[in-house]
Amino acid sequence: MIIAILIIFIGFIMYMLYTRFVPVIGIPCIDISSNQLETINVKLDIRDYNESFRQEVKGSILMPVAYLNRHYRDIPEKEIHLIASDSTERNLAVRILHNKGYRVTGYSLMDCGCKGK
Repeated sequence: MIIAILIIFIGFIMYMLYTRFVPVIGIPCIDISSNQLETINVKLDIRDYNESFRQEVKGSILMPVAYLNRHYRDIPEKEIHLIASDSTERNLAVRILHNKGYRVTGYSLMDCGCKGK
């Protein structure tokens, strides 16, 4: 009985680590300072309010990752470009949006850019 509970607990921990730290393959990184962002229709800023207030991205929809499950219906189109502060935030948002039927076409990281991505 204890072994079964331990296996379930380890499986749960591994699932949580997977969803947070293993990136979704096939989503390109676009540098935030490039001109490519101007042509993108829906830019979804998933950073916290206090971070996005300091570095605002013109034309983006502000919806922190904690609010995605409740307010995903407010996103106007199914193809989205994410703006995140770090890779953990990006991974969670991509998985949530894929489960809700959205297609993430690219992402930008504000803090570290696209070096080596």
